[in-house]
Amino acid sequence: MNILDTIIANKREEVKLRKANTGIAALEQSVYFNRTPLSLRQFLLDETRTGIIAEFKRKSPSKGIINAQATVEEVTSAYAQAASGISVLTDEAFFGGTMADLQKARFNQVPILRKDFMIDEYQVIEAKSIGADVILLIAACLSPKEVKQLATVAKGLGLEVLLEIHNEEELQHVCDEVDCVGVNNRNLKTFDVSIQTSLNLINKIPTDKIAVAESGISNVDTIVTLRNAGFRGFLIGENFMKQPNPAIAFADFVHQLKTKPV
Repeated sequence: MNILDTIIANKREEVKLRKANTGIAALEQSVYFNRTPLSLRQFLLDETRTGIIAEFKRKSPSKGIINAQATVEEVTSAYAQAASGISVLTDEAFFGGTMADLQKARFNQVPILRKDFMIDEYQVIEAKSIGADVILLIAACLSPKEVKQLATVAKGLGLEVLLEIHNEEELQHVCDEVDCVGVNNRNLKTFDVSIQTSLNLINKIPTDKIAVAESGISNVDTIVTLRNAGFRGFLIGENFMKQPNPAIAFADFVHQLKTKPV
């Protein structure tokens, strides 16, 4: 059993427990449930923004603790100054995140992606109830039919959908309800990272979907390369979070990006 299989097995049990403890009717009573979500797609197309989806992540299965001191409020408020979106991990068992983290970030007026392993419609409704604007669907742990089903629920709630793929075969999971297609340069089964994965797949992504490169982005030259290839979004997490002060690291990165000759 690889790490992804382990995570999904754990997630099924976790969701089962949460369903038993909190019904959908209770989720629908949330103060966030009737808010109009922001559009990540629009923010990624906004030329005044960087295209960066900056992530708040405390730890990962491959790296262990990344940053245990940084607060959600401080880091995400810095991200919101120039990022096109904010990604917040809500998986606790493997990434040290919580749904409360996303709620703490909700004061920011930029789209927030709920980064988790979505396998059940309940989690989509849950995402809406905690103030998310976008959900992540990972092709590696869902069938094309399941992607369609979960994405349809999301669209019905006004949420956007970022579909994450890792190879050409997973392009079969793309459906009308998907807004953005993210290419994860990190193999979720081996955790090896290479941006060549993104470069190999960019011309195969449907042109009506916003292309997002994920993982392995640690310098502005990589963003320039990916942008020139056709990507409009760049999900970056570890690069900022591994620094003593992620807010300063993000600001420095943005400054370098804005002053970089194209």
